[in-house]
Amino acid sequence: MALQSSGVAFRKILSHFPEELSLAFAYGSGVYRQAGPSSDQKNAMLDFVFTVDDPVAWHSKNLKKNWNHYSFLKVLGSKFITTVQNNYGAGVYYNPLILCDGRLIKYGVISTRILIEDLLNWNNLYIAGRLHKPVKIVAMNENVALRSALDKNLKSAVTAAFLMLPESFSEEDLFIEIAGLSYSGDFRMVVGEDKKKVLNIVKPNIVHFRELYGNILQENPQVVYKIQQGRLEIDKSPEGQFTQLMTLPKTLQQQINHIMDPPGKNRDVEETLLQLAHDPDCADVVRLGLSAIVRPSSIRQSTKGIFTAGLIDLYCPIW
Repeated sequence: MALQSSGVAFRKILSHFPEELSLAFAYGSGVYRQAGPSSDQKNAMLDFVFTVDDPVAWHSKNLKKNWNHYSFLKVLGSKFITTVQNNYGAGVYYNPLILCDGRLIKYGVISTRILIEDLLNWNNLYIAGRLHKPVKIVAMNENVALRSALDKNLKSAVTAAFLMLPESFSEEDLFIEIAGLSYSGDFRMVVGEDKKKVLNIVKPNIVHFRELYGNILQENPQVVYKIQQGRLEIDKSPEGQFTQLMTLPKTLQQQINHIMDPPGKNRDVEETLLQLAHDPDCADVVRLGLSAIVRPSSIRQSTKGIFTAGLIDLYCPIW
């Protein structure tokens, strides 16, 4: 469950930052209960992501309000910080280990444009992956393109998970698969992170996952959703799988094409996906495609953390 009165507390924290946010959300063990040995929700660090239309202007204002939040890069100014934010790692700039209203917080800043691209195409599957799991929306403006991209990201997560599941499965199976999408190939799940993390995220939060995905599942023509039993059945025919593969985000389709396409043949993506739809190893190839996106972006983002926040940020929790 989410923290009691969390909405008020989160909005109070938000008041310490410049107001120009297209989206702000809180996530992680400080917001939603997790199982496992380090599951002290009351004292857990609060994680935020702030989405801004104009990162240069936002960082400029934030440097005036919260100069001490930034690493040594602050002396180079908001334009340089934005260049680092946009062009290195996964397009997000983190300030960790900040004491705010008596709570330890970590916040990332990402441009609205880059977030929309990640939500639609899964270029990095970094913040898009955060948003596959329940989060607490603290602020959101009326950006129609952003709202549409947020919805598309959830539908894409369901489709990718379907391709890696059998014909019949439980809600928990589905949510575990969805929650694990953005951890495929993430080196931090091997170095320093709890390998049971996905299970610890899903089990105490089935209700929140159901709230997030219930309507999408009920409206999907390819699934029979038996809500009372918590069971689902999907079309695993080659035709059904081809339909699913064709609706995957562009970057994942391209990675699959790269994996499947023999050197020198240069087949188009649709031809490759049609072949994969008939392949008994379809699930494994989709998983490899996800890893090819996640692994480099997670390494780049953590390397960037050395400069934006110091070595400590390498091992800040991922969710």
